[in-house]
Amino acid sequence: MNHSPARPTETPIATPEEADAMADVVCVLTFNANDPSGAGGLSADIAAISAVGGHPLAVVTGAYARDSSQIFEHFAFDSDIVAEQARAVLEDMPVQAIKVGFVGSPQNLALIAEITDDYANVPVIAWMPDLSWWRDDLIDQYLDAFAELLAPQVSLLVGSHSLLARWLLPDWSASTTPSPRELALAAAELGIPYVLATGVHLSDQHIDNVLTSPQAAVASARFERIAATFIGAGDTLSATLTALVASGCDLGEALAEALTYLDGSLEHGIHPGMGHVLPDRMFWAQPEEGEDGDATAAPDPLDPAGFQIPPHDTQH
Repeated sequence: MNHSPARPTETPIATPEEADAMADVVCVLTFNANDPSGAGGLSADIAAISAVGGHPLAVVTGAYARDSSQIFEHFAFDSDIVAEQARAVLEDMPVQAIKVGFVGSPQNLALIAEITDDYANVPVIAWMPDLSWWRDDLIDQYLDAFAELLAPQVSLLVGSHSLLARWLLPDWSASTTPSPRELALAAAELGIPYVLATGVHLSDQHIDNVLTSPQAAVASARFERIAATFIGAGDTLSATLTALVASGCDLGEALAEALTYLDGSLEHGIHPGMGHVLPDRMFWAQPEEGEDGDATAAPDPLDPAGFQIPPHDTQH
């Protein structure tokens, strides 16, 4: 039984000044699971969206039990709980783009498909993660529901080249792996107009990331392979890309900026646990190195020159 309080039946009318302030805020709605390790999930979405100037509206669809090495379990929220969260912010704030991560159940996919259909003019970017840690029957149910219910609402599907190939072209029998454009052709049959295939392996220690439609490749960017095992890169990239699209960038420009941001996050990756390396999504906020290679020292907080208090008349 739903005991959540009813929302007001009348929406307050914003003043012209408030409307101008709202127009300056880039709101990005993201559906994802909570990840207590900080590797991916909503932790990644919130940090990445904020880092590129967006305001994250984070809807919790479930929770992982995981560490920096592996996922042990996932607990999906009831779709009514997800609906209450999403509808509350959608009725209050203008949303410029929607990201869909791992939402845990066919019921949640159906609910999100219903919501995105109601906001048909808002672009939807979906990240398809590696689900090999999950039970086979649950994977099949999830992928079938995604293809049938959510795919027609998706503007751009993001996923690793190898994972998308296994899902979209399971009967592929050629000796070479399918190209990103062949993946886009398969995705188009589900109603998805664009695909971003990441981690396309090249022969020169580089990887390619290809944005493509069924007609042709739109953009690509090659990066040197980093000798570390990361987790959380996919959520970071898709959240950043969604926020940049929300801010008004065209898809090619947004991809270039998002990949550059991801590359910096991986280059400055952190290793807080005993498992894999995590992207440092706040790398850009670190002190810059001086000419001698040392980080530029921050002002001493005890030095009056570095801690100016504005004059005021408050009495304590």
